Amino acid sequence: MKKFNIRKVLDGLKEQASSSASSVQSGAPENNLMQETLQSENFQLCKTVRHGFPYQPSAMAHDPVQKILAIGTQSGALRLFGRPGVECYCQHESGAAVISLQFLINEGALVSALADDSVHLWNLRQKRPAILHSLKFNRERITFVHLPFQSKWLYIGTEKGNIHIVNVESFTLSGYVIMWNKAIELSSKAHPGPVVHISDNPMDEGKLIIGYESGIVVLWDLKSKKADSRYTYDEAIHSVAWHHEGKQFICSHSDGTLTIWNIKGQGKPFQTITPHGKQPKDGKKPEPCKPILKVEYKTTRLGDPFMILSGGLSYDTVGRRPCLTVMHGKSTAVLEMDYPIVDFLTLCETPYPNDFQEPYAVVVLLEKDLVVIDLAQNGYPIFENPYPLTIHESPVTCCEYIADCPVDLIPALYSVGSRQKRQGYSKREWPISGGNWGLGTQSYPEIIITGHADGTVKFWDASAIMLQVLYKLKTAKVFEKSRNNKEDKQNTEIVDEDPFAIQIMAWCPESRILCLAGVSANVIIYRFSKQDITTEVVQLLEVRLQYEVNDVESPLDGGGGDRDPPTPGAASPSPQTAGPPTHPSTSSNSSDGVRDNVPCLKVRSTPLKQSPGYQVELVVQLVWVSGEPPQQITSLALNSAYGLIVFGNSNGLAVVDYLQKTVLLNLGTVELYGSNDPYQRQPRSPRKTRQPSGGNGLCDINECSASEDRCKSPTSDHRDNSFSRSRSSSVTSIDKEVREAITSFHFCETFARKGDSAVAPCLFVGTSLGTVLAVALNLPPAGEQRLLQPVIVLPSGTVARLKGSILRMSFLDNTGTFLPPSFEPWYEPNATGADGEERDKARKRRPVSVSPSTSQELQESQYAVVVSEKQAKVIALPSQNCIFKHSITETSFVLRADVVQMNIGNCVACFCANGHIMALSLPGLRPLLDVNYLPLTDMRIARTFCFTNLGQAMYLTSPTEIQRITYSQETCENLQEMLGELFTPVETPEAPNRGFFKGLFGGGATSLDREELFGETQAGKASRGLAQHIPGPQGLEGMKGAASGVVADLARARIALDERGQKLGELDERTAAMLASADSFGKHAHDMMLKCKDKKWYQF
Repeated sequence: MKKFNIRKVLDGLKEQASSSASSVQSGAPENNLMQETLQSENFQLCKTVRHGFPYQPSAMAHDPVQKILAIGTQSGALRLFGRPGVECYCQHESGAAVISLQFLINEGALVSALADDSVHLWNLRQKRPAILHSLKFNRERITFVHLPFQSKWLYIGTEKGNIHIVNVESFTLSGYVIMWNKAIELSSKAHPGPVVHISDNPMDEGKLIIGYESGIVVLWDLKSKKADSRYTYDEAIHSVAWHHEGKQFICSHSDGTLTIWNIKGQGKPFQTITPHGKQPKDGKKPEPCKPILKVEYKTTRLGDPFMILSGGLSYDTVGRRPCLTVMHGKSTAVLEMDYPIVDFLTLCETPYPNDFQEPYAVVVLLEKDLVVIDLAQNGYPIFENPYPLTIHESPVTCCEYIADCPVDLIPALYSVGSRQKRQGYSKREWPISGGNWGLGTQSYPEIIITGHADGTVKFWDASAIMLQVLYKLKTAKVFEKSRNNKEDKQNTEIVDEDPFAIQIMAWCPESRILCLAGVSANVIIYRFSKQDITTEVVQLLEVRLQYEVNDVESPLDGGGGDRDPPTPGAASPSPQTAGPPTHPSTSSNSSDGVRDNVPCLKVRSTPLKQSPGYQVELVVQLVWVSGEPPQQITSLALNSAYGLIVFGNSNGLAVVDYLQKTVLLNLGTVELYGSNDPYQRQPRSPRKTRQPSGGNGLCDINECSASEDRCKSPTSDHRDNSFSRSRSSSVTSIDKEVREAITSFHFCETFARKGDSAVAPCLFVGTSLGTVLAVALNLPPAGEQRLLQPVIVLPSGTVARLKGSILRMSFLDNTGTFLPPSFEPWYEPNATGADGEERDKARKRRPVSVSPSTSQELQESQYAVVVSEKQAKVIALPSQNCIFKHSITETSFVLRADVVQMNIGNCVACFCANGHIMALSLPGLRPLLDVNYLPLTDMRIARTFCFTNLGQAMYLTSPTEIQRITYSQETCENLQEMLGELFTPVETPEAPNRGFFKGLFGGGATSLDREELFGETQAGKASRGLAQHIPGPQGLEGMKGAASGVVADLARARIALDERGQKLGELDERTAAMLASADSFGKHAHDMMLKCKDKKWYQF
């Protein structure tokens, strides 16, 4: 007999009484023997990598020697791209838009200018670039930035028309300023407008071209500090470009014209071209066109020069897509783009502006895409883009992330996906090829699946912090294309512009079975096959899920009395259609026009040719019931070992056997409780319009509660806002919930009822009112019997109740080890002959079950882990006692929770609406991590956030970008090695040869001593209040103090660079002092020699 310890009892009571106690343990003393291996030091949260197209791009730059590309955005983000797999994300703290980027070519540095009039110098010689210096202008707005090749002096043009010069090494302003009133003619009274262009003459660094918005161009002599020439045109200027010989330049104007000027020709342009203007026969000026926003003028050694421009189309081309025009000799190619052009750059063989440029490609930055055009091939084909920039091809509506999946899965998906690739790309290598890959030791395969608004599903290889598309599935092919006749409109009027949008995905990686729930209340089951087939008839089941009990009252709200029994037949299964030979039309409209048995979408009736990859097995559709549209599906699960799928909404749930193509169970939520319903529910009151609740799944997150929003797509605009509404999900205030929705499922082999002596297949169901219910599954033996005998499904009552909607359920064995659901191994479904025999053998095999055997002793219990919006509980089975309880949040609610496996144990990972990311130990539910990660959560993040095993997580940080994070200390420490390097040591190409005659008679490039001209000795100091210098974050000493973890490597690299710079500076000073000393010694020695030259030895 055990000793009775009163102290332990009192301690336990105190702990339970404390409302602020985060974790409660009760009963089951043997649980103390379970060792929890995970500790708080195993967790650390950090961002790993960002994938996708830079959201709202605003500027671009290219380093022609390092072969890397930089893109800046309107939110102050920087994305740097090297060879495929080498990319980097940085962020300016201010969040102001990037207006200009300039590489210090082959120096491993980048200058960025922002809309808040700050200029920053980024060090790219470290894996995570950092700002070395910043300069904030106080009195003037920055409009243009230019850094000449191999110069340390940066020209900054302003809105006032002035030009300031910054030393890039020290980030200090020079006293040399070009004032607008000195640049233009004294007789001109009007202000010339902002500076829109600055560049030096390719052949004479001492001459600077300045373009003003009003149409004035000035050739400024830096040495004499005056204007050499002025060129005036009566149309506004957008851009200027030089011919490489420095004798001509070209301007693009707001009326769609290009003007070519000789630098020595005053007054009129040498030539005026309107590339897209219609030339009138009477010699008049052509009709004005849209502005030419940018022009580039690139020469070739053996052929005609290239003139490349964006814009300039005639005004009568209404509705025409944005174009890039390539003029080469007498040919003009107009290349249509899918989105508006933000910027473009011509890639050339040489970085030297005074040599033949030899252009070979054009990088075009569009609002939602990056296109690279091959200039070296006829027809100007585009390069196949190797970066994962098509995440947003259709808006992302949901995501799943699977780490450590079966090793044969990625090759299988890649092999079927490679057949989907488009043809007609350039045959040459992708030209942006700089940087080196990281030396990551992380070897496990990872897959990200994205569901989209147009019904597509994309599979991505996300292994080793890279991202590459593997395979794309189009689900819309299963349905008829809607015609614009009245009948179809009547059927689909509840669906908005994205009727095929994917809402929830369930995937079994081992069996490769995929189940998708769409926004139009449909579920599609797919099998994976390496062979193509033609499906004569798509198999279809139609399900009536209705809910006759509508109002819910809490027993605490004075609803008293006995519970009204549910209306007979409220959610009774309707006669089902087992798809094979045809689709009998179950649609009917009663005499008063009330729609009944009508699905939202029409499944195609013609044969469907299915390529290798995912092929449709079965479609399940919810139908209209008595004039009410079907409710959106809020939860979905599948189990390949049992051959079952289950889905639920705010009416109830349906269990479907996809092997026998039958509906096994179709129950209203209230009927799951049987006679033990804890809530007072009134029969449905007669009223014309019902207010269906969206439940607490995706539908609830997207706030689609009004009936006209019933089947709205998750991409609808009004949903992308922050969490402003208060959500009450506590059991004590359930009267605010209109219906009890099904929010979570979990298939498992466990104890369905209290006191069961053996485990058996079960389905656990979680609801929006925090109830967990069990459903027992009686399966026939595997093989032929499974296809012939019925599966018996029996609701078994309530297992637990929690505060808030149930989000996740999982199971542990009696040692605390994670119990994954059993699964069926993948087999080729379309196999014939010998392969077919193999398939039959595979199907007759018992499914792989990692659950305990059925002869398990009663004391060898399991533990159910249940997480709701408010709390987590660990429940012992079969006793159904709550052993551990933890209140996750009081003021907010959990959006996503997952039970994940780490390297040395399991934990619960949670993401809250207030932006907190948390980890709880298992089974004890001790808090291991709590970080306020996102200050404000929007709906897109809520919809796409997911955790996976081994400390990985992801979410959509913008409509076009995936952000991956890790909460594992081990991954954080290894991250530095895994990241790619942007900067690699490369020799700068040799400068072009001047040639004998140019050297003899002049005419070659002339250099300028900018140091002498712009330095403090000659130019003086800059005006003190004009700009403020800000050193890199924290300064050198602060960085030494903050050097820990991953930051340590970055900080140490930065410190080493700065210290090396200081030491080199000191060495320079010492060398100069030694030279001065040597000069002095030599002078004294010379004087001594002269003095003693004529003296005899005895005179000394």
